[in-house]
Amino acid sequence: MEKRTYLQYLFITLKGMAMGIAELVPGVSGGTIAFVTGIYEEFISSINNVNLSTFKTLKNEGFIAFWNKLNGSFLLVLFIGMMISILSFSKLVTWLLEFHPIPIWAFFFGLVLASVIFVAKAITKWNVLSLVLFTLGTVVAFYITTLPPSANTDSLPFLFFSGALAICAMVLPGISGSFILVLLGSYKTILDAVNEKDLKIVITVGLGAVFGILSFARLLKWMFKNYKDATLAVLTGFILGSLNKIWPWKHILEVIQIGKKEIIIDENISPFHFNGNPQLTFAIVSALIGFSLIFILEKTASKK
Repeated sequence: MEKRTYLQYLFITLKGMAMGIAELVPGVSGGTIAFVTGIYEEFISSINNVNLSTFKTLKNEGFIAFWNKLNGSFLLVLFIGMMISILSFSKLVTWLLEFHPIPIWAFFFGLVLASVIFVAKAITKWNVLSLVLFTLGTVVAFYITTLPPSANTDSLPFLFFSGALAICAMVLPGISGSFILVLLGSYKTILDAVNEKDLKIVITVGLGAVFGILSFARLLKWMFKNYKDATLAVLTGFILGSLNKIWPWKHILEVIQIGKKEIIIDENISPFHFNGNPQLTFAIVSALIGFSLIFILEKTASKK
């Protein structure tokens, strides 16, 4: 791995922060930001380095060789950036979503819409297979965003599966991991377990997440190596289909109380049929800022 400067590691930390902010918003995936900022494939490859062979290097060649093979500095500063955002901006994002939902959703809508264009541009050759996979990814992601939340469950095998699936969603551009937990009915159980320090459930979910990310990262790396255009077509469709979840104007059908959290069942509507001030001008400006930000990130990523 090429030796990086402190400035380059600072940029990776900032990219991690952007991923963390994206994960705070239900329906937006940190994987989308990782792709746009040019670190997605390195992120997947670095996760794949967590294997038995790498730990044998620790035993046989020492910590420095182990750390270099792991690409540990990259993973460390990336996750530090993510944690900085999650710890620093969670209350701000929550406040914005509660009191200024239309402009903040419009901002992320513009950001994700631009991501569709960005990822599609990475496909070297569009053909019939790419179009079919793109359509399939769009339909699957759109369908997932329309599913109602499931009933809560505390089955340990199911929570293990939930952790594995949620972390896979976090890595994939498109759907967020927290949204998957809501759909599976595991959100309240895991949230309560964290708040009440129920180590049995926390460890079970954590092990599921470790299993999910290690196994799924291997699959993604293999797909990028052997079927890159096809994989990108599916991911482009996933991002496009996820736009349904973050449309700014919604009509609330039902509110489900889960502990201190509210899960809202809603449907998308036209801003001209919105019950209240649609803030159309503000929303358009916010969407344009989000849309432009993706291409600013692209320019930044190209100046490694």
